[in-house]
Amino acid sequence: MDSLIRISLDAMGGDHGLSVVVPAALKSLKEHEDIALTLVGDEAKILEELASQKAGVSERLHIQHASQKVEMDEAPASALRNKKDSSMRVAINLVKSGQVDAAVSAGNTGALMSTARFVLKMLPGVDRPAICTVVPTSVGHTHILDLGANVDCTADHLYQFAIMGSVLAQAVDGGGAPKVGLLNVGQEAIKGNEQVKATDALLRETPLNYIGYIEGDDIFHGDVDVVVCDGFVGNVALKTMEGLAKMLTQELKSEYTKGIFSKIAALISLPVLKAFRRRFDPRRYNGASFLGLQGIVVKSHGGMDAFGFSHAIAIARSEVIKKVPQTIHQELETLFAKQEH
Repeated sequence: MDSLIRISLDAMGGDHGLSVVVPAALKSLKEHEDIALTLVGDEAKILEELASQKAGVSERLHIQHASQKVEMDEAPASALRNKKDSSMRVAINLVKSGQVDAAVSAGNTGALMSTARFVLKMLPGVDRPAICTVVPTSVGHTHILDLGANVDCTADHLYQFAIMGSVLAQAVDGGGAPKVGLLNVGQEAIKGNEQVKATDALLRETPLNYIGYIEGDDIFHGDVDVVVCDGFVGNVALKTMEGLAKMLTQELKSEYTKGIFSKIAALISLPVLKAFRRRFDPRRYNGASFLGLQGIVVKSHGGMDAFGFSHAIAIARSEVIKKVPQTIHQELETLFAKQEH
């Protein structure tokens, strides 16, 4: 049991709670024999959901009772102050105490970030945590951060995000040094605000594989591994991507069902459509990492199904294996030591 990767799951969080988290947990246990999961929440309700799935507690599946739940629209300060026995808080407390190696939640993003930061604290040398996720590109994927944790950032904050994103990409993807790009309104040196220009100057002095400014359309070309921006820009960019993907899917479906010839064309192109859908299925990219904390916390999209939530669990597992927080800490110490000399 000591060799197992232990992950706590906020069983009550998200739009669907137990009806998604429990099936996702069972799916993950089948796919990964090296993990043990703890379902955190109302014990009676968890047992009832497990029974409906013809499952129960086992050597690798445990229950930790929590009497409260953080609502999706609850203010982060209220959750932090009044929900000390929430499934979210208890799941993160288990990381803090060392009983588990990581936590996964589909709950309220603001409350999750506030709670994780309060309980786990920041890594030395990191001022603010950043939310990082993966988005598909023409040749694979790229990591983008920050996605909303920090609306107002200084150049130092973006500098730290670049280091953390590079470490995560290196740990998860392997290969050579990840190519890091700074999101800007143009690639020319004169473009951008003072914050971006100051960040560019800092990054050029680091050993990171920094390739300079990139524009929004460069995100999808596959020429950059890590995209750095502040939370305001990142969140707008991500929501724009999600909205465009939904619109294209709906429009394709509408066009292919307009008439008999369109339906025949859809039937002929079905293999291509299925491959496209699989390649860009948002569920396969579900799971955002909270970087900069002294522990691993992964955020699942609130409306995700069991397939998507299981992917967030897989991300947490990968970060534990790669020791992401420890690696970020070591990288920061090395960089700061070089700067002192």
